[in-house]
Amino acid sequence: MTDHAAFFLAPKNSVHRQYEALRARYVEELPLAEVAARFEYSYGTVRNLCAEFQSNPEQPFFLSARQRRKKAEPKTPEPAAEARARARQARDQRIVALRKQENLSITEIAAILSQQGVPASGVTVMRVLRAAGIGKLHRRGLQERLDVLRPEQAPVADCWQLDLSPRRLHTDFGGLFLFAHDLARVHFDTLLERSGMPGSSVIPAGCAVRALLALKLWGLRRSAPVMAEALDPGLALFAGLNVMPKRSTLTEYSCRVHPEHCRRLMEGWHEATHGLGIPLGGGSSFDLDFHTIPYHGQDALVEKHYISKRSRSQMGILSMVARDAQARHFVYVDAQIRKKKRNEQILSFVDFWRAHTGAVPQELVFDSTFTTYANLVRLQERGIAFLTLRRRSRKMLQELAAKPKEQWRQIRLTNVGRTFRTPRVLEQKVRLRGYNGELRQMAIKDLRHDKPTLLLTNQWTTPAAQLVDRYARRMVIENTRADAIDFFHMDALSSAVPMNIDVDLQLTLMASTLYRLQATRIGNGMESAKPRTLFRKFVRAGADITIEADRIIVQLPRRTNNPYLRAAGYHNAAEPIPWLGNLPLHIRLA
Repeated sequence: MTDHAAFFLAPKNSVHRQYEALRARYVEELPLAEVAARFEYSYGTVRNLCAEFQSNPEQPFFLSARQRRKKAEPKTPEPAAEARARARQARDQRIVALRKQENLSITEIAAILSQQGVPASGVTVMRVLRAAGIGKLHRRGLQERLDVLRPEQAPVADCWQLDLSPRRLHTDFGGLFLFAHDLARVHFDTLLERSGMPGSSVIPAGCAVRALLALKLWGLRRSAPVMAEALDPGLALFAGLNVMPKRSTLTEYSCRVHPEHCRRLMEGWHEATHGLGIPLGGGSSFDLDFHTIPYHGQDALVEKHYISKRSRSQMGILSMVARDAQARHFVYVDAQIRKKKRNEQILSFVDFWRAHTGAVPQELVFDSTFTTYANLVRLQERGIAFLTLRRRSRKMLQELAAKPKEQWRQIRLTNVGRTFRTPRVLEQKVRLRGYNGELRQMAIKDLRHDKPTLLLTNQWTTPAAQLVDRYARRMVIENTRADAIDFFHMDALSSAVPMNIDVDLQLTLMASTLYRLQATRIGNGMESAKPRTLFRKFVRAGADITIEADRIIVQLPRRTNNPYLRAAGYHNAAEPIPWLGNLPLHIRLA
């Protein structure tokens, strides 16, 4: 067979093979099996090929796949595609109409379309306007813009406009009312009046401080846009106002408060909270520390202080905080500290506590840089026990390394949360320059540190394990204090609501006490819970509030931790709230 004959009898082109197979089937009338064997098809392929040909023999069958696609008729658009096309066309017409009729900007047009349920980005609006041949607007001033795009303006805060008529409302800040009974029991407004806190006829001192305290209790960071919640009716009701005061009002109020007002408020607050009948600690042991609040402005009176969080010195406000070790809440704050007077602050706290309680603290725990050895003598003379670190020198470390191993004795710490519970201790009597007499020094190894830790104390009879355990708890307390400072946002001087630092610290002290009262009342393992934990489990909840003629009902939603609140008796409390028309406040738990 020649090559020309092979072209017809042994086709290699796929379309030619199909033609010859169909010709053999219908012209030569060969069986399907024989056609499949001759042209190297499977039986099923030949059968499908014949069925496709018989379905429409008039169509141009012997074409390649590419030629078939070219001759295929265009598909009709689907209904969904048509609907989308009409929606885009209507949107584009609306964009052009808004520009022509009302002379709106791109941002304003996009905002209006979004409100109408037709989302369109600024880029889309600009593209549509350009396609329509419409140019840019001239630059306009603030007064020329539409009121529709401005933030909703709340009424002026006024305690006389507080609406206590029967009605129902919903708030995202329902958990705040868990603290309302405690504020009523301490006669909060009377306390502020006695402290000399400033106020006005429309926003009294109680309403202004409660508004600030609400933000502090809720853990709202002032560096965040906290005033976006200013229109919440429950937040204003907690403060005793018709609406929350604006940001500028809160800032201006805090700047009117004199530091002496905060000090008198701190004294009165301790007396009031101790009268609640809940044990807050006997004032036997306190942890003292300095905390530097960063300052990012320009002020000739602001000094540089060391910030441990950033491991550097920078401009900041030096504050002192004292924390009751048993009650686990702040009892003393002071932001009026200059660098040259920082060593005397420990004595200022002792004087404050003696004037407040009639007795000096039993024990003070602080680090090595808190005060001087001369002030340790004054503490000793007043009969105050202290426990502090000692700075280590190279010579001291060399002397400790030379001590025989048998002089070091092993102790066992009772804090079950520690990994290293069996350190070795070397006790010595030492004399320090500036301190009259001897002190007890304990060198401690195997506490995870490379170098021994040195503790100084005037407590001679207390076991070494108890003292080491006490200072180790202070290190944990430092972490707790840092968490509280972060939760109560004390480090936010440059923020959405700038506040006077004395007011900020006093609010932190009061918020810390209120959370500790809540933890003590709840119990069941919550006594040592951090404010952040209490907020997450109990306070962070919305509520439906019903104001009736003779009472106010706060309905908290169903949550897994509600049994704790019910066991603590929150659902049985019905204290009259003075700033809410003396109406009893009832907490209902779903």
